[in-house]
Amino acid sequence: MDTIVALATARGRAGVAVIRVSGSLAWSVCEQICGRVPEERVATLTAMRNADGLLIDRGVVLVFGEGRSFTGEEICEFQVHGSVAVVSAILAACLAIDGVRTAEPGEFTRRAFIAGQMDLTEVEALADLIDAETEGQRRQAMQMLDGSAGRLVDQWREDLLEALAMLEASMDFADEEIPDDLSELVRAPLERLGAGLQSQIAGRKAAETVRDGFEVAIVGKVNAGKSTLLNALSRREAAITSERAGTTRDVIEVRMDVGGFAVTLMDTAGWRETDDEIERVGIDRGLARARKADLRICLLVEPDEEPEDVVCSKDIVVLAKSDLRGREGISAVTGQGLDWLMSEIVTRLEMTTRESSAFSRQRHFDKLERAERCLAEALEMLDLGQGYWELVSQMLREALRCLDGIVGRVDVEDVLGRIFSSFCIGK
Repeated sequence: MDTIVALATARGRAGVAVIRVSGSLAWSVCEQICGRVPEERVATLTAMRNADGLLIDRGVVLVFGEGRSFTGEEICEFQVHGSVAVVSAILAACLAIDGVRTAEPGEFTRRAFIAGQMDLTEVEALADLIDAETEGQRRQAMQMLDGSAGRLVDQWREDLLEALAMLEASMDFADEEIPDDLSELVRAPLERLGAGLQSQIAGRKAAETVRDGFEVAIVGKVNAGKSTLLNALSRREAAITSERAGTTRDVIEVRMDVGGFAVTLMDTAGWRETDDEIERVGIDRGLARARKADLRICLLVEPDEEPEDVVCSKDIVVLAKSDLRGREGISAVTGQGLDWLMSEIVTRLEMTTRESSAFSRQRHFDKLERAERCLAEALEMLDLGQGYWELVSQMLREALRCLDGIVGRVDVEDVLGRIFSSFCIGK
């Protein structure tokens, strides 16, 4: 493949910029610009010059050998002063060398995948890590980047191959005596696999919510202080507040980081009977969004007040406006109880992530669910006797293809382009 070069850090003025070169000519590029190739993986301060011998900058150069780098190819990294002019001059010096071209978006990571340095779930995790805005998203991305999903697939693959080997050996040597308990021997690894698949599928919502963010709705009657609470928690005037009832007519959203989780906090229209058609629509919209939310904070005006049926046992129900009524509860005006409320929100969100799946994307779960269906059909046919073993084997092979598709062993061309196009040029 061509040798590629790109800026691996953000464009614009910075203290340091990193230019990455990968391919069979990477060390030759280093020698032509720096005058020599330093010891592998040893940061070396050196002068960098263009083809005319003019000094571009003094910086640090690092080289990595084939099979010992991110892409699996020879790599050279120039760490220079991060001015636009210096970066442009280094890139120009690299591109002036025959056989070197500018990298396409995600091409470094694509080469790492092709070289077997990463599986497809790790590639996706790297994209998620780059996009991570909160600690929860970072942890989830790092778990996948560490290979947790790939290890699960490898474990399941072994169970499938074990069952397939026993079935196909029996069909290939049909004249030999077949053990009476063969069906049970095949069933054991398949049931173990089925339990693992079901566990990961059950954790789908939690995993997708950590990746995409939680929705927390503030609900309650009119003038319960919902908009004031939204402003207090988000620390900005996101919603209009007024003594007049029914000020909020639509759902107001604020995106924020709550205890390491990406949360969209929503202020909804207050509950009451009304003849105002616009307000009625606002109340209905608020209730609809609240029902879909991952958590609701219900503000009560009076202790004996009954919340709407949209509120359930996992939600937070609390007395509001404690500053006016001189009682226990929260006050968005004085700040009383708000630290407790934020802590309680984090606790409730953490509870929903305890059974989170090791997988995080719709593509993963589509293939997991297909594999689980194939496995269930195979187990049903296994009970029908030896005449159905060939069909059982076929279903197990389909399940195997689904699992291999998750980590990128087969059937990945349709997703590769979309994944890598989301990367920046230098990644």
